[in-house]
Amino acid sequence: MNRSGALNGKLSSGFVYAALICIVLISLGPIFWVLLGSFKTRGEIYSSAFALPSQFNFSNYAEAFRLAPIGKFFVNSLIVCAVTTAVNFAVVAPFAYVLARYHFGMKKLIVAAIASVMLLPSQSLAVPIFTLLRSFHLLDTKTGLILIYAAFGIPITFFILRSFFLSIPKSLEEAASIDGAGFAVTFLKVILPLSVPGMVTAGILQFLSSWNEFFFALVLTSGDQARTVPIALSYYLGTFSNNYPALFAAVILTILPPIAIFVFSQEKVVESLTAGAVKG
Repeated sequence: MNRSGALNGKLSSGFVYAALICIVLISLGPIFWVLLGSFKTRGEIYSSAFALPSQFNFSNYAEAFRLAPIGKFFVNSLIVCAVTTAVNFAVVAPFAYVLARYHFGMKKLIVAAIASVMLLPSQSLAVPIFTLLRSFHLLDTKTGLILIYAAFGIPITFFILRSFFLSIPKSLEEAASIDGAGFAVTFLKVILPLSVPGMVTAGILQFLSSWNEFFFALVLTSGDQARTVPIALSYYLGTFSNNYPALFAAVILTILPPIAIFVFSQEKVVESLTAGAVKG
């Protein structure tokens, strides 16, 4: 029985490691393929898509900046995503804290209404959003994109922060109240410092969704002053006759910031996932 149990344990471990290897290959394989393609010539890509490049050079990266205003779009994306995340937090954090800690009429209805927004396809709101922004002269502006992205990010941010606020012991707030702290002081000096992991997780999700959003960036902008990075990638497939090496170089440039953000904040993300799972 001991030998049988040991054999079953080894087989189980083997299946687990095989599954993990498959997941890693599926996840990192396309990125590695695009990275190699960014160093190839057009002829090398068309002749053998999976072969190694004959030499590693950065001419395709220079070509990516020459063919499209990717530098301008890159800066636009950083501004839009950073401000969107800040606006999203400023609006949602106090709101989520109130709904997590206080009991009042229609509370469940408000939470259900926020959840129902997640079921609504964002593209179905394109016409009213376009009309609304046009009436306020916010078309083709970063401000328009920031407002739309922050609004669409409210449900995810709300449920992440609300779940994390529920995991914080009420005794800390009661102690602050005994010391004479009001709502604002308790929220800013007690709750928010303890909620950093949850805010990091919500911020990463908000940043990534804004960074990768294509539909509204295309519909609500028409010039280079407000367009973001996803729009820049379409230049290489349309205007410049399927320039795949430059496209691959542009893709690598656009995915580096989200990857770097996640790598440097992954500990906070894991901490938030474990802490936020205590209460729903």
